[in-house]
Amino acid sequence: MNLANLTTAPVSLQFPANLLRLENGLTLIHQHLSATPVVAADVWVNAGAIAEPDEWCGMAHFLEHMIFKGTELLPPGVFDMIIESRGGITNAATSHDYAHFFVTTAAQHLDEALPYLAELIMNAAIPDKEFERERCVVLEEIRQAYDSPDWLAFQALIESIYQHHAYGRPILGTEEILMELTPDAMRRFHRAHYQPENMTVVIVGDITQDDAVNLVTQTFKPSFAPISCPRCEPEAEPPITDIRRQELWLPRLEQARLMMAWLGPGIDSPLQGLDEQLHDAYGLDILSVLLAEGRTSRLVRELREERNLVQAVSSSFSLQRESGLFTITAWLDPDNLERVEAIICDRLSELASIPVSEAELARCKRLLCNDYAFSTETPSQLAGLYGYYSILARPEIATTYPQRIQAIQASDLQRLASHYLSPYHYAATVVRPLAA
Repeated sequence: MNLANLTTAPVSLQFPANLLRLENGLTLIHQHLSATPVVAADVWVNAGAIAEPDEWCGMAHFLEHMIFKGTELLPPGVFDMIIESRGGITNAATSHDYAHFFVTTAAQHLDEALPYLAELIMNAAIPDKEFERERCVVLEEIRQAYDSPDWLAFQALIESIYQHHAYGRPILGTEEILMELTPDAMRRFHRAHYQPENMTVVIVGDITQDDAVNLVTQTFKPSFAPISCPRCEPEAEPPITDIRRQELWLPRLEQARLMMAWLGPGIDSPLQGLDEQLHDAYGLDILSVLLAEGRTSRLVRELREERNLVQAVSSSFSLQRESGLFTITAWLDPDNLERVEAIICDRLSELASIPVSEAELARCKRLLCNDYAFSTETPSQLAGLYGYYSILARPEIATTYPQRIQAIQASDLQRLASHYLSPYHYAATVVRPLAA
């Protein structure tokens, strides 16, 4: 498979797993690991929070809960009992871009465990009584989130930076909308999105490809024909042309928070090819490490170790399908807020004008490549990695991360800092303690 040319050396796609498209449209990724007696089965559905229309905000996450409430053939609680009695583990998660469900079990128990997981995912009954019970659980999750200063600040931040796109909506939804959702609406959402052509099943561990194909083919069969439901048409987020600042005053807060955010590249940008988007995204990973990963990173060293202006400072880049997000967060005394924000902006200006040293660049690459190595050691980690990239782009690129990181140069980082991390165009949320 040929990739578009970059200014860097071509990246080889030596994907260790096998990628198959089954007759019903489902994508299967399989990797045989004979050295481990464990198998991880990870199911990814292209039905995250951005698939919801505004009036169904929170539906994807609520459905994640209801998936485990049984089907016409499988009463609530039976699946958990089966997995636990065989020493397996299972869980699920929902993001803006996807929902995924996974089980890890001893290899000899997969043919017992996977049919139950497939039955739940494909044929969720969404019973009315269970719906009302679980609505209370989700409502409690929302209320707990509103008790978290960091969640409140981050949600305010993304609502500020994503003023048009669905990424600005809370994945949990809101109490008001949640109370309006109905079992029938959720069944429509499920029947529309939880179809084989919209799903990827990843099987990694001690199982042959033939056995994996046979097992998935036999079990991932929906009983319901696809139907239509209201859909969200994500709106492109325009560039930020100023500084969007907001302040929150919260009780029972010991330290202030400063959160700053910039829009970054997404996988589906119409302005760049996939290789260019990944090159930029991974370059922003390097910049996040350079700024605030470890005691010798620039912001940690200056703001915490030398000047004692913050208790902690962190930075991260989140790669998403349609728009990435670069953030810097500091926990500090309220009196230092303005000074710390000014220093951060000065350091971003320096990144755009002064090349990063080879020693700093080598340190950042080493940390990121080591982290990648440590996060790809187990079948469940590999299954999650392949599924994540299958939803965002193509699973084959999942293993090229170290090569792409090593290809980034100091001049790339200057360009990225100048293009994405402007000290004049960003969103900032400040959280201050509310006096008693």
